[in-house]
Order: sequence, then C-alpha cells, then structure tokens
Amino acid sequence: MINKDAKIFVAGHRGLVGSAIFRLLKKEGYTNILTRTRENLDLLDDNKVKDFFQKEKPDYVFLAAAKVGGIVANAEKPADFIYENLKIETNVIHSSYLAGVKKLLFLGSSCIYPKLAKQPIKEEYLLSGYLEKSNMAYAVSKIAGIVMCQKYNEQYGTNFISAMPSNLYGPGDNFNLKNSHVLPALIRRFYEAKEKGRDSVELWGTGTPKREFIYIDDLAKACLFLMNNYNDSEIINIGVGEDISIKELAETIKEEIGYTGEIRWDTSKPDGTPRKLLDVSKLKDQGWESSITLDEGVKKTYEWFLENKDNIRG
Repeated sequence: MINKDAKIFVAGHRGLVGSAIFRLLKKEGYTNILTRTRENLDLLDDNKVKDFFQKEKPDYVFLAAAKVGGIVANAEKPADFIYENLKIETNVIHSSYLAGVKKLLFLGSSCIYPKLAKQPIKEEYLLSGYLEKSNMAYAVSKIAGIVMCQKYNEQYGTNFISAMPSNLYGPGDNFNLKNSHVLPALIRRFYEAKEKGRDSVELWGTGTPKREFIYIDDLAKACLFLMNNYNDSEIINIGVGEDISIKELAETIKEEIGYTGEIRWDTSKPDGTPRKLLDVSKLKDQGWESSITLDEGVKKTYEWFLENKDNIRG
C-alpha cells in the first residue's frame, strides 16, 4: 500500500485521466503529490525529464500523459501520435528506472487490441491480429509502452504495471469537434443543435459499432486500486464489462440534452472497429469493479459541460 506521505508523480495531471487521478489522490489524503505543466516540464525532452526525476526522486508514478484524439485527429496526424507518445513513454519509463521509482502505472488503451478480436477482449489477445488502421500509430505507441514496462521488469527488476482502459469520458474531457472522442463530441453536437434550433444532427458512420465507456472517476479509482494491489507484468483491462451501440449512445445523449430533432447517419464516413468490449474478469478477480452507470455518468458530464462550456477546450 502507498503511504499517504509517499512522493507521487502524476504525469499529465491536467488531462482527463491525470486530473481524475490527481483529484482522487487529494480526496484520499495523499499529501505529497508532484505535478508539472507542459510549460514547466516538457515530457518530450529527454534531458529535462531525466533531470526532473533525479532531482525529485518520486516513489510512485502514474503515467497518464499522452497525445490523444478521435478518428479525425488520428487520421490527420498519425506521425505526431506515434512520435509524441513514444517520446513521452520512453522518457518517463527510463527515467523512472534510473531514479529508482518503486512502482509505475502505465495507462494504455483498448485500441491496442486487434480490430477483429473475439469479444469480450481478453488481455491475452494482444498482438494476435491486425490493428484498426485509423488509429494504428497511437495503438503501436501504446503497445511499445507496454512491452517497455514488461522488459524493464524482466531485465532490471522494476515494478512497472500496465492497465488498458475502455473508452473514457467525464468532467474535463475534450469537446473539440475536430479531435475529441465520440461521447463528448455527441454532447457538444446535440447541445449546439438544440441551442441553434437545428432540425437534424448529422453523425458519422452507421451507428452500429459498439463501444464500452467508463466514467473517469471510476477509472481513477481502478488505477489507485491497482497501484496498491497489482504487481504483475501482464496487462490488465479496466472497464465496466458492458457495451452500447453508437446509435444507442446518441439516443441516450440526445434525451439527456433534450434535443428533439432528427439524427442522420452519414454512412459514407468510417465506423472504425466494429466492437470493443473488454473482458474485465481479471480486474474483478483482483477485487475491483466499476460503480457509475452510463446514464449517471452522461448526466454528470453534461452538467459539467454546461457549467464550463465557455472555458472548455475546443
């Protein structure tokens, strides 16, 4: 178990994942939390990262920093996605080893799994088939981070663990329509359509792909649980164990926002991976499962959006 006064570095504390972990740590009474903005510590800079770790000597590291985005962003800037994520991972993981970090948690993504993986997706399906092309660069960078953690454990005896969350959402999300993920993008689209009195909203694809969504505060709780209880090099999934079609998700958000217009599906646009449901039995066997339902999470996220819409990203 992590002592309440242990020095904990949350890399990416202003992002969706990192901010939730930071909030939880403070709520749980951890008193020595290290954070740095990108202006104060550029994680792409090898020397600055190494110097930071040597100076601060954190005991624990939550590696939540990453370049993330939806289908459009991944398609337009794949080189940026693989370069920046590889740099962040190699710098933080290697510097953690050099500085003698007791334990590191690396956050991956469900997109690491093959596009046509058997459902629900078990951890052992990693590298068993072809990836979804639309986010291959991001997925490969995350797979590299996983393997790096495993091999540092093998060669150097470190305790670096890797967790694979399903689709995330919640307060602090990115609502920019060009580079956000599906759930916050839908909230913004329906909100704007309602405000401007539009009689329809056009959405990409067919609406048939199914996705699993976990509320960000649930993810943070799972991460802290794993940091305290899990010490295996093998990856572990974090999710809710249930999925929903994009069409059903759109209807749920439409109802929550109170939009009464029509949904039109542009079937000329890509759907992405047909289904991504994680098998979370390994996490449940460890003693943790999610508690926030999708309806409850969407409601909380929309409330946050309304309170912060003038200042949010995008």
